[in-house]
Amino acid sequence: MKLYYAPGACSLAVHIALREVGATFDLVKVDLARHTTETGANFLDISPRGYVPLLELADQSRHTEGAALLQYVADLDPAQVLIGPPGSRRRLAVLQWLTFISTELHKGFSPWLWHKETADSTRQAVKTKLATRLAELDAVLSRSEFLAGDYSVADGYGFTIVNWSNLLGIPLTAYPHLQAWMARVAARPQVQAALRAEGLVS
Repeated sequence: MKLYYAPGACSLAVHIALREVGATFDLVKVDLARHTTETGANFLDISPRGYVPLLELADQSRHTEGAALLQYVADLDPAQVLIGPPGSRRRLAVLQWLTFISTELHKGFSPWLWHKETADSTRQAVKTKLATRLAELDAVLSRSEFLAGDYSVADGYGFTIVNWSNLLGIPLTAYPHLQAWMARVAARPQVQAALRAEGLVS
């Protein structure tokens, strides 16, 4: 397998999951501003949508969309520890959180807060909605160490997206349980390995 990624982008969640399940894979760094890979290839020739993550399988088929890739990667582990077996309450809970993160958090942060041309009124509306969602997460995490009981691919995805608050100057001080969860996820050995591989920590 081959994972096309950009450091700290949402592809980090898939990178973490691949390490957590013990998959063998190669990393290909992408410059999203220039749409080129680290070897100089035109990324748009590889992925017409132009964004990461993109996972290339052994048969050379290429697949996108983080929430879908996280489900695929979690199922590479025969025990399905990171997602739960089909039809289980565990899997339903993980899929609910993957969907929530992709629609309510991921698409809140991006693209609006990353672009300088975003109107101040839009920026404020987005931050207000995100504050509501972060407060909801904080309440859930006051009762549970992880989103769906035990650690799952939803935690790796949530960690990746909420971590953008640090890059965007959005304080998390009002959410102590969320902060504690971020620290728990960050402390996982495979999360640390992924962060180091992407040059995000030394």
